[in-house]
Amino acid sequence: MIMENKKSKFITKDIMKDATVECFKKLNPKYMAKNPVMFVVEIGFLITLLLTIFPNIFGDTGNNLRIYNFIVTIILFITVLFANFAEAVAEGRGRAQAETLKKTRKDTSAKLLDSSGNVKVISANELKKDDIVLVESGDVIPNDGEVIEGIASVDESAITGESAPVVKESGGDFASVTGGTKVSSDWLKIKITATPGESFLDKMINLVEGASRQKTPNEIALNTILVSLTLIFLIVLVTLYPMAGYAGVKISISTLIALLVCLIPTTIGGLLSAIGIAGMDRVTRFNVIAMSGKAVESCGDVDTMILDKTGTITFGNRLASDFIPVGGSEKAELINYAVICSLKDDTPEGKSIVELGNKLGCSVDKDKYINIKFEEFTAQTRMSGVDLEDGTSIRKGAYDAIKKRVNELKGKIPEELEEEVNKVAKLGGTPLVVCVNNKIYGVIYLKDTVKPGLVERFGRLREIGIKTIMCTGDNPLTAATIAKEAGVDGFIAECKPEDKIEAIKKEQMDGKIVAMTGDGTNDAPALAQADVGLAMNSGTTAAKEAANMVDLDSDPTKILEVVEIGKQLLITRGSLTTFSIANDAAKYFAIIPAIFTVAIPQMQVMNVMKLSTPNSAILSALIFNAVIIPLLIPIAMKGVKYRPMKAELLLLRNMLIFGLGGVIAPFVGIKIIDMLITPIIRILNLG
Repeated sequence: MIMENKKSKFITKDIMKDATVECFKKLNPKYMAKNPVMFVVEIGFLITLLLTIFPNIFGDTGNNLRIYNFIVTIILFITVLFANFAEAVAEGRGRAQAETLKKTRKDTSAKLLDSSGNVKVISANELKKDDIVLVESGDVIPNDGEVIEGIASVDESAITGESAPVVKESGGDFASVTGGTKVSSDWLKIKITATPGESFLDKMINLVEGASRQKTPNEIALNTILVSLTLIFLIVLVTLYPMAGYAGVKISISTLIALLVCLIPTTIGGLLSAIGIAGMDRVTRFNVIAMSGKAVESCGDVDTMILDKTGTITFGNRLASDFIPVGGSEKAELINYAVICSLKDDTPEGKSIVELGNKLGCSVDKDKYINIKFEEFTAQTRMSGVDLEDGTSIRKGAYDAIKKRVNELKGKIPEELEEEVNKVAKLGGTPLVVCVNNKIYGVIYLKDTVKPGLVERFGRLREIGIKTIMCTGDNPLTAATIAKEAGVDGFIAECKPEDKIEAIKKEQMDGKIVAMTGDGTNDAPALAQADVGLAMNSGTTAAKEAANMVDLDSDPTKILEVVEIGKQLLITRGSLTTFSIANDAAKYFAIIPAIFTVAIPQMQVMNVMKLSTPNSAILSALIFNAVIIPLLIPIAMKGVKYRPMKAELLLLRNMLIFGLGGVIAPFVGIKIIDMLITPIIRILNLG
């Protein structure tokens, strides 16, 4: 199940107010023409409005025809408004989120440095690309840039929502800074990489508001199908009119329009744009900025995922995995001495040794070692340890450093020590040798640990047919070990940046859609080559510009959730399309018998709903057609619940729930509406 990082109400009072106003503004024919299906409904509304004013303009006659035309006009008007309302709500949610971002985009001052290093305070809007600015503690970074000098903590909470500051420094993968973030400490010299109005924050706001949203290829294809269906039904109705006349059935123009509106795919036509906007919105609320709707859609089609090992599959810190005794020592002794040696070691490795020791039943009483003297690790000694009050000296460190120390103390080196050290090294781990005074007790096996829960998540991806490939600079033996433990489908050992590009191209040549993550400049070519490139916000400008998605939280594993959001978008669109078309098929049984039963009594057998009168059947179907759109807005906004499963099972589930549901819903809904409006029709004498 996809969880959103930012919980929010589905619709607030402000969004409701703005959406209500917007749905009327969208009635402009120039705007409506962008949605051909609903444009046809609007044209139908205008024709029935004309017929309400001039009921006999086309030669139609009948009891209270003006009242009937007026009712059809109102229902058609409401249908168009509901469709516009769905889109306006989706856009409103985006605008509400954009307003939060805009608060960070206030006009700030910038300390511009000239060629002599002198500071000139100017407005941030006056900055140009390649300008050099100075930012100090408490300053807001005026625009996107690269750190060229200095090191400082930067508060990015205004954009990412993460309270912990991020360290930025020149060089490496953490040199990129974003306009609108704030320097918490120290100072930085920044080279501006974006012109005002084109910063990362500006792009985010435009995308979230929907100002830059382009229709995706699948959306365009589905829109083409909907237009084709509309044209087909239009042709059917044009031919139906003379056929009905030949059979002695007089069909009013307003009834023909009602029939057309009910049979064309108005439900999905009214929700299609809202589904696309809501998909972008869901990704954004998950703290990922998609540079286009196509990127989100591509996530749903991903076949292969390329993942870095360090930081994505593993923590990147080498943590204690095992204790290996040597020289006849007991494992319990080795564990106790290793834990004592690490009690004051605050490094991830030291903490992991204590944690693993406790899990394995370490019997050390920590209170006895409060006053021990701790020797920190240095590049010169290549070891760390403690000196106890009784003179006992315990050390852990590199094999050659410990060996040299023991030899100097006239100790004995166990014969199997070198063999055990080499075994750990061949597995890609780090061996730490433990000695007490001049005696060696064994080896601590440190390894880069796989993040918990990844095996299950990779299993979920495998269920939906996505292959995972791990890239690592480790040797093949180490890579194979990590790959097996993590549960990935394949790996590339001793991987260089160009190897990633080759791997992506190879998959793409086989017709696969490829996704990958990255944060460094050396990842930029591969991010650009991939169909879905997710760059880390903490990464370089080059990586963010090459990718088509940026993760504000800089969590490489988020690509797994992003793919599921993409799947959810496609499933939502497919499900509601299935429901809409199934709806239209069911409406045949309401309207067609109603039109022809008077002249052809045998068609009464098709009136399975037992609707009261022809007019009540037509109006009931038309009302249901209008009401179903707002009822489906929550599903369009939140998305259909996604469950990882094979495509065949997914299709079967979709057909059972939304296909069968789409057939049953009109039968129930139209019958209920018919029962409610029949007394009114009789009072109005609409027959």
